[in-house]
Amino acid sequence: MNQSDKLKEVAGLFFKLGIIAFGGPAAHIAMMEEEVVTKRKWMSRQHFLDLVGATNLIPGPNSTEMTMHCGHERAGWKGLFVAGACFIFPAVVLTGILGWLYVEYGKVPAIEPFLYGIKPAVLAIILSAIYKLGKKALKNWQLGVIGVLVITASFLGVNEIMAILGAGAIGLLWFGVPKMLKKADSTFIFPLGIAGSLSLAVQGISNTKLFLVFLKIGAVLFGSGYVLVAYLDGELVEKLGWLTKQQLLDAIAIGQFTPGPVLSTATFIGFQVNGLGGALAATAGIFLPSFFFVLLLNPIVPKLRNSALAAGFLDAVNIAAVGVMIAVTIKLGEAVLTDWRAWLIAILSIVITFTFKKVNVVYIVLGGALLGYLLSLIELF
Repeated sequence: MNQSDKLKEVAGLFFKLGIIAFGGPAAHIAMMEEEVVTKRKWMSRQHFLDLVGATNLIPGPNSTEMTMHCGHERAGWKGLFVAGACFIFPAVVLTGILGWLYVEYGKVPAIEPFLYGIKPAVLAIILSAIYKLGKKALKNWQLGVIGVLVITASFLGVNEIMAILGAGAIGLLWFGVPKMLKKADSTFIFPLGIAGSLSLAVQGISNTKLFLVFLKIGAVLFGSGYVLVAYLDGELVEKLGWLTKQQLLDAIAIGQFTPGPVLSTATFIGFQVNGLGGALAATAGIFLPSFFFVLLLNPIVPKLRNSALAAGFLDAVNIAAVGVMIAVTIKLGEAVLTDWRAWLIAILSIVITFTFKKVNVVYIVLGGALLGYLLSLIELF
């Protein structure tokens, strides 16, 4: 297959995922694992795990950055940009349309019944990925202990980045140092996230200022997109006064129930602040740093795996990433599985996912949406 065909393949896959990827970063990564590792075999499950672990340590939306890694693995640096852009595009367009409706009419279409069914169905997709990635990451009982510690830390409120870095440090001492002493391997490279702070003097709203504000947020946003609300509240509500808290909550809600990255919230906010130009400026600003970070990180990951010392760090980071996925899934389950309808959709989705292992995730998402709508019509007496 030539380069042009590979780029078309990358574009088609990640555009499709951008349309159906509901459920947040854990669900997005689960869908990518199914498509890229299981179905298309673009990379090994071990390398996919390495990329997931390393991506957790740099700023930006993790699942969006994973699309860029996958695109790079298939079609080089051009694939990186094509994959990221195609994954982001559907969410940005849909969020932009909803932003226009919000500005014009003060409300958005009622699509909650469909989302009601999608959320429990997505749990099945995440569980499938956790099972497959967990089997690969759990290489020994020591890593199992580290994984349990990370899950416990997550429920105790420890920041996911601190939990993953802590796991990496334990792995470095537990596995890496003994291996290094045996092999006398001095090659050791740490993935470095570049976190900075831009100082903005806000004297009025312009597209340039919008771009710079969201560029700063995109450059320092560690962890999943769910922590975005804290950054936006601090910058746009408390510091700049561009939005009210209610407008911010509406924007976050839009980002949550549209497919693709939750950072498409920036598109919605940009439209509220400055129309179409503002939407484009905010979107470009918040996603641009991710392309840069991934471009720097991708070549480093194989070198980490080849170093005896760094491999211990990476193994621990990988099991920690799976642990974080487990903790997130449990929390999502608590929030989503609130009545018999949600339980029914979740159980059916899990049975189908684990019984018919080749079923496309598209059908799980669409089936959950349809069943959610139908069940929402049933009234309990």
